[in-house]
Amino acid sequence: MSYKIVADSCCEFPAECHQDSRYEIVPLGLEVEEELIMDDESFDQAYFLKKVAMSQKCPKSFCPSPEKFMEAYKTEAENVFVFTLSAKLSGSYNSAELGKKLYIEKYGNKNIFVCDSESASCGETHLALLAAELSEEGLPFEEICRRVTDYRDHMKTYFVLDNLETLRKNGRLTGVKALVASTLSIKPVMGSNKGEIIQLSQAIGIKKGLAKMAETIAKEAVNPEKKILMITHCNCPDRAESVKRMVLEKIKCKDVLVMDTRGVSSMYANDGGVIVTL
Repeated sequence: MSYKIVADSCCEFPAECHQDSRYEIVPLGLEVEEELIMDDESFDQAYFLKKVAMSQKCPKSFCPSPEKFMEAYKTEAENVFVFTLSAKLSGSYNSAELGKKLYIEKYGNKNIFVCDSESASCGETHLALLAAELSEEGLPFEEICRRVTDYRDHMKTYFVLDNLETLRKNGRLTGVKALVASTLSIKPVMGSNKGEIIQLSQAIGIKKGLAKMAETIAKEAVNPEKKILMITHCNCPDRAESVKRMVLEKIKCKDVLVMDTRGVSSMYANDGGVIVTL
């Protein structure tokens, strides 16, 4: 059956997906010093990071309207699969769900699966590409939804950031009981528990933090040879390659995908952040 993949702009798609009409990004908005920056094809990461670095105010994001999602569901494709960042981090999931209700009210029933990734960035990518792969195999809509949900429930998300201030100031670290001050050289290794950010461990310095993350990924990996190791980075390809190398020294994976962050992920990861899902 024909399909379409829709994701909010916290999702990083490989370059080839942007040339494929079966994939559509619904952009979130970013605000820095009262300037509105849309997280769409016009997003300029270098300009954004520079503006954030110069600002005394914390950048903010806002989710797409339900109408924007509804418009994305208007397609001749029989099945629509929708992926959003964690509902505990953004209103994007609720907006996508409301967009589904609006679509059905206006156009009638359609196979639309809205999935809360309980993650972000490459976590969304993981689920979106899985839905596409299963669709290519010709599986029924309900079976694809079941398998994607099951994968989501077992997927692991990890990240190490140079700067946690944006997450903290925007209230996204409520699940972290004891947060290390960002002025210290201690770098927490963070993860996700049902979409809520948690602290897994910590290390002194970014290099040791990344090594600790790679060690944790390898230790917790289940059947990694059947999975894709996905890494997103915010303006730090060398760090991403370092993490890739450290993980693959310990385990074998089906494939590896390394991508730069879009706008929302850049805002929260900040310059130098690295995110991994497996």
